[in-house]
Amino acid sequence: MAVLFDTAPLPPADRLEAFRTAMLDASGSTRIELDTTEGVRGQMALWSFGRARVFTAASTGISMSRDGRAARGASTEAVAVAVHRGGTGRHVTAAGQRMVRTGDLMVVDITRPFEFSWSGQGSSTSIQVPISDLDLPPDAVQRAADRLATSPLYGMVSRHLVELTRHADSLSSGPMAAALGESTAHLVRALLVGTEDAGPGVRQIVEETLVSQVRVHVHQHLHDPALGPDMVAGDLAVSRRHLFRVLERAGLSLEQYVIERRLEGAKAELATPAGRARTIAASANRWGFKDPTHFSRRFRAAYGMLPRDWRRLAAEQSD
Repeated sequence: MAVLFDTAPLPPADRLEAFRTAMLDASGSTRIELDTTEGVRGQMALWSFGRARVFTAASTGISMSRDGRAARGASTEAVAVAVHRGGTGRHVTAAGQRMVRTGDLMVVDITRPFEFSWSGQGSSTSIQVPISDLDLPPDAVQRAADRLATSPLYGMVSRHLVELTRHADSLSSGPMAAALGESTAHLVRALLVGTEDAGPGVRQIVEETLVSQVRVHVHQHLHDPALGPDMVAGDLAVSRRHLFRVLERAGLSLEQYVIERRLEGAKAELATPAGRARTIAASANRWGFKDPTHFSRRFRAAYGMLPRDWRRLAAEQSD
């Protein structure tokens, strides 16, 4: 975790202005007001998951806003979806005003004026995804922002972001960080296109939602040897036949996707001190391969060398 700012080590008299400046830089706001009734306390942290980034801010009462002039001059290179994680907030945009409670989602759009505030101790977590990774025009993102709660993935994305942040230190430093960021980007895209006014027809929305759920589910269970069609279909409450039909239309082979992600994870881990301390059989088993011979054969087919040779090469390169 990269702690971007923390008021804890600062003298109380310096915290207000220091935190205000830090939040102005990080939030895209043009005005920050802080509740000083019980003193100012705040922390900001950032984790990288490949091209996606997770940003969290926690503080005593705060009010943020962005005026129209600044919004018109903003250039959006990333889309941020935030989940509110503490206290009750208030979000005001051109679409209206709403109360924001724990678990609620928002699209953070710096190209439009906004106001956002919470009282007491509150926090918010956002996932920032390059807009080029979403393959959605900015106007579709803006339409989706105003109707986010209509998406069938609303609750799932909220829970996913909370879990992602809860384990962000270990996940962002692990071998599957970039792949997890990619899967989360797919989930964010499905959230946006799943709104009633953002794009494709109902069947396409439902199928894109299922494919995104499959990707995330696979990453969450890569270490489980039982991961396969029966497990995925059962956990996502669909039939095997429907699962395969949807994945085929999306050009995704579940078996190949699972194997590729497992091999990526094993390859990255074998290059670490912890991975070098394990036997090849133990590494294979850890990444869901029951047979170490099958693991070695798959590894060589994917990377042109056996796992033990890759581990030795990685150790030599790190010396």
